[in-house]
Amino acid sequence: MARLRLLLLRHLAAATALLAGFSSLPPLADSKFDVKRDHFLCPLCVGSGEGCQWQALPSPAQCEETATRTRDLPVTGEAYDPLDPTGNITIKWDVMQWTSDGYVAVVSIYNYHKYRHIQAPGWNLGWVWAKKEIIWTMVGGQTTEQGDCSQFKGNIPHCCKRDPAVVDLLPGTPYNMQVANCCKGGVLNSWVQDPVSAVASFQISVGRSGTTNYTVKAPLNFTLKAPGPGYSCGAAHVVKPPMKFISQDRRRTTQAHVTWNVTCTYSQFVAQRAPTCCVSLSSFYNETIVNCPKCSCGCQNTRSGNCVEGNSPFLASVVNGPGKSSMAPLVQCTPHMCPIRVHWHVKLNYREYWRVKITVTNWNYRMNYSQWNLVVQHPNFDKVTTIFSFNYKPLNPYGVINDTGMLWGIKYYNDLLMVAGPDGNVQSELLFRKDPLTFTFEKGWAFPRRIYFNGDSCVMPPPDAYPWLPNSSPVLLLKSSSLVLPIAIWMAMLFLRLRM
Repeated sequence: MARLRLLLLRHLAAATALLAGFSSLPPLADSKFDVKRDHFLCPLCVGSGEGCQWQALPSPAQCEETATRTRDLPVTGEAYDPLDPTGNITIKWDVMQWTSDGYVAVVSIYNYHKYRHIQAPGWNLGWVWAKKEIIWTMVGGQTTEQGDCSQFKGNIPHCCKRDPAVVDLLPGTPYNMQVANCCKGGVLNSWVQDPVSAVASFQISVGRSGTTNYTVKAPLNFTLKAPGPGYSCGAAHVVKPPMKFISQDRRRTTQAHVTWNVTCTYSQFVAQRAPTCCVSLSSFYNETIVNCPKCSCGCQNTRSGNCVEGNSPFLASVVNGPGKSSMAPLVQCTPHMCPIRVHWHVKLNYREYWRVKITVTNWNYRMNYSQWNLVVQHPNFDKVTTIFSFNYKPLNPYGVINDTGMLWGIKYYNDLLMVAGPDGNVQSELLFRKDPLTFTFEKGWAFPRRIYFNGDSCVMPPPDAYPWLPNSSPVLLLKSSSLVLPIAIWMAMLFLRLRM
């Protein structure tokens, strides 16, 4: 009874600390207590304690070590995406059958992000074995290193490393080395663009692992590179009931012996400290062109400002020279230094509609952006009528409020954004129907609230720099209605008749 009372008091204290914004978390030494028979509840705080969460860990020593490590992390809110709050990558580890010293499993990677995808050179999945497991064989994937397998004679394992890293096989792999959803070169599409190609799988035969549900252990410390950093993966947990599979004729259902799930979330801050895109603005009613803010993604003549002039005679050797990594961006020298610039131009104004032109320009000489996508938030997306030369789908992140749209290229037409140069841009126009209750050109209403490119938030110009509507605009009056010009001509003719 005393133990139950202590447990309830601790939970009440934890809930109070959570509601108070973690401002009164107990010291680490006093906060560890037995939740179950072998678990301790620890407050893990980032930075100086602004953001904390409770986590169950198996021992006091691991609690102390993990808490010390998390204190050194920078405080950031970028891991939560308000336009895709449930987006994540889920790893499913399904043990399908037992072997003499282990099991055969199918590992699947599901990209549940609405608009963030994994492009070439693709994903890289790693983990640490809980015991002394080895990988006998793999189908649909391969480890990047074999490790030290010198103790084996005859049948050599595929990998003996305690911390293997697995990559996808390339397209064109022989059929006897393939499984379903494999061999795409590690490329995963976003869930909205193409759910079918948002899944990757490989089969793995594990030895020295145990041969029952009670002796087998889930791998630890999962890592996911896509292809660089940015993803943080949680611990594997058992799924009950295990995963079920339906045969092709849909007449039989089989079930995995054990299923483990791992969830990985993305943080743009962890992926790279500098942004990767910026936004510029212009309109027909104002001659001002608002460029991307200076040093949006870095500044020239600094470590982050690796750039080259577009008319440089040494451009080809710099881009394709020996030892040049395609992962390191090489951008054209600009004031903003961003690999991607998105330009939003308010083009025309009609009686019941208005038109916008969007141009996406690639300033990176080392990367083609395949299967790119754009997410735009604007209050008039609830009345968008026509999208020219782009695919479109509303995201509705807030349920009934439809103010966010996702745009991406048409397959085999403009789904590939080429490297910087004459062909390094894609563009489209959007036609919106006016809502008499909300539509206005005043105070920058016609410009987007935020823009994402490939899932990363773009740097917007400051609101006070937006092209504002002039107090008196003859250009706007001329274009605001298709009846203005005929009426003006009729009045001029009437004036001439009266004078005669």
